[in-house]
Amino acid sequence: MSVHREMKPDCTPVGVVTEVHGPVVVVRCEPLPPVGRALRCALAGEHCILEVHQHIDSDRVRAIALHDTAGLARGVEVYDQLAELQVPVSKACLGRVLNLFGEPLDGLAPVAAERWRSVHGRPAELDSEGQAGQMLESGIKVIDLLCPFVRGGKTGLFGGAGVGKTVLVMEFMRAIAQIHKGVSVFAGIGERIREAHELWHELDDTGMRDRTLMVFGQMDESPGVRFRIGLTGITYAEYLRDQLATEVLFVVDNVFRFVQAGSEISSLLGRMPATMGYQPTLSSEVSELEDRIFSTPKGAITSVQAVYVPADDMSDPAVSTILSHLDSSVILSRHQASRGIYPAVDPLLSSSRMLDRHLLGERHYLVAEAVREHLARYKELEDIITMLGIEELSAQDRRIVLRARRIQKYLTQPLWVTASHTGIAGQSVPLVETIRDCDALLCGRYDDRDESDCYMRGTMEASV
Repeated sequence: MSVHREMKPDCTPVGVVTEVHGPVVVVRCEPLPPVGRALRCALAGEHCILEVHQHIDSDRVRAIALHDTAGLARGVEVYDQLAELQVPVSKACLGRVLNLFGEPLDGLAPVAAERWRSVHGRPAELDSEGQAGQMLESGIKVIDLLCPFVRGGKTGLFGGAGVGKTVLVMEFMRAIAQIHKGVSVFAGIGERIREAHELWHELDDTGMRDRTLMVFGQMDESPGVRFRIGLTGITYAEYLRDQLATEVLFVVDNVFRFVQAGSEISSLLGRMPATMGYQPTLSSEVSELEDRIFSTPKGAITSVQAVYVPADDMSDPAVSTILSHLDSSVILSRHQASRGIYPAVDPLLSSSRMLDRHLLGERHYLVAEAVREHLARYKELEDIITMLGIEELSAQDRRIVLRARRIQKYLTQPLWVTASHTGIAGQSVPLVETIRDCDALLCGRYDDRDESDCYMRGTMEASV
């Protein structure tokens, strides 16, 4: 049964359907409902929800259907829901898989609503944001050292297929649950059902299901669903942050599909395309989602967003708009993965606005910069080493290269979520120990160690 409130028997319609163009429905109604209002009509014994997006003239509106419109016909009566799209929220939503409307996709009973919340929440006031500028430890050495997360901020996860995005996302979820005693909300935008199925079972196998809520707008659904599922996800994240007063990790996969869905809707509404065919409202639509990710004195929503880069063009208008909202960028490299460096984070391309001596402290900043310098110099000398051998380098360059190799191996790490596949127990390393070990590697304290001793371990002092 639908979670939406049932219509009263004496409820009178506000209009009728006059045109149906795929997911676009034109409704003649009196009075005109405001833009953003949810409407409802009957379709094959079920309710079809429409969302008003445009006023055509004095008595017609153009709405986007949030259900399949097959079978919808002219003359069907339309009812006003007297509110924007709302979802049922309660603490019982944890451990569940829900759709855009908060209805179950996991075959279990509907979520018992403590209250209903509009998906169109308002961003925080400027003076209400709390605990800004703090780092959120993940326990993953390469990320905490070189591209640290901002508490209440946004991190972009860039990478192609097979480089470990899903594994890293699950490790972030585990870190939030184990280190910070928080919860996670996963919003799958245009997700393939196979990917959703695999992720759900991985969470179940690793024991993280009860601290995770998943909401999905699947690839075969209306563009209106894919356009709004991110707002449903952030609505649940806001509720959990406020009610549980805890850390909330909000994972979006994939935020580029949110932009694509907005572009589809813009075209369906007849708007003139802007730069490179994107919608003219691109910036405001991305901001509507991004500006609701923030911390309060009670808790914080920290977001990790997978970002697809079309044709690997970082100057693409959609990517540029998303990047303008991000605090950190984690670049996963296929080259790193091919060399057995996991997590396959590119330490030279990844970045964070937290990497500042005033935010992290002098020691963390200096060690991180020295690590980058060593790895950058090693990359510059790789071709020479390949052609002539390391013996042809100067003594100083040879020392830098050997230390950079140890650091590169040290920044690998066995992860908890892959322990069942690799047979290596996962390791979560506190930041202070990562800084201590990297400082020791840079100073030459482990120059007598073989490179293989630095590979796939926690701290340098821990037994392998």
